[in-house]
Amino acid sequence: MIAISLACGSNGDDDVPAPLTNPDTYESPTPPGPVPSPTASPFAPPPLTVADAFPPRDLSALDLDPARVRTLVATGDVIPARYTDFTIRNQGDDFNYTVRATQDIVSAGDVTVINLEAPLVEYCQLHTEGFTFCGRPGFIGALHAAGVDVATLENNHIGNYGLDGIDATKGYLDGGGIKWADRYSPAIVEVRGMKFGFLAFNGVIEIIDRDAMVVAIQELRPQVDVLSVSFHWGAEYVSVPDISPGVAEDSPVEIAHLAIDSGADFIIGNHPHWVQAVEIYNGKWITYAHGNYIFDQMWSYETRVGVIGKYTFFDKQLVGVEFTPTLIENYAQPVPMQGEERQAVLDGMKAASDQLSARLAGG
Repeated sequence: MIAISLACGSNGDDDVPAPLTNPDTYESPTPPGPVPSPTASPFAPPPLTVADAFPPRDLSALDLDPARVRTLVATGDVIPARYTDFTIRNQGDDFNYTVRATQDIVSAGDVTVINLEAPLVEYCQLHTEGFTFCGRPGFIGALHAAGVDVATLENNHIGNYGLDGIDATKGYLDGGGIKWADRYSPAIVEVRGMKFGFLAFNGVIEIIDRDAMVVAIQELRPQVDVLSVSFHWGAEYVSVPDISPGVAEDSPVEIAHLAIDSGADFIIGNHPHWVQAVEIYNGKWITYAHGNYIFDQMWSYETRVGVIGKYTFFDKQLVGVEFTPTLIENYAQPVPMQGEERQAVLDGMKAASDQLSARLAGG
């Protein structure tokens, strides 16, 4: 309870003003000026543009209160299967080998999210070919080393070992203190009083149920401050998002826009295995694909490339985006790129984003 004391004047003659001694020279006092109104709204940084990521905006120039700044880190596809698992075994079951070169970057976020595209099962046998993926439970240790807080589980391979494989994966994540999210179950991570919410949907080898997606977003919206939605979608091996007839029929652009119109703040895309364009729609950021983070696709340069996205929020507002390009070595370990090679990846992202913008402007 807050006690409010009211100061009252005393009783008696002290309340009566003294008479004027010279009424002829009396002047009315100047009335007081208007009371200044409080600031109408707190400081808000200038809106983010796509150009502010290429190169990244200098956030130090904005003089942001550090107590109000939080960062989210997102990676490309994580698939600890096939030759990646073979390499882990050859490293003496050193699961941390996969993240050793990048863990300082990935773990630097206040909250870190990945897309886990293989079930983790105890009975995962050594395999170096095929498209039935699995990883082993020891990979949870690598996720810990990389500071992963949330794993999204919506993709076309998480069910390769059936519902039992999915349940086992969820159990290992739960046991390791890593939250998971899918189309039915959101994850919420609180960072110094601010709640980040996560949902995920798959549009590969199935059609996204748009009505159900909208409902899920709208139900989570009032529970969180920043609502992030991850999608597995679109054509593979292209730099501008597109449909893949018979495989991924949903337009990534249409789905992303609908999700934002429904209440999403931020969109994380994966599946194409190439780094793709970015877009700002109605003031909200979309990264259509982060490429590969941990996977064995050594057969082309583009599939070895990924970007680690660092997304900086000032309160609920996204104010900074920075991408760190990586290159997969030895079928399993992403390594930060340097110099001209690094810049070429960022220039390619910017060019793809400009191409997407021109395509959308042309109808």
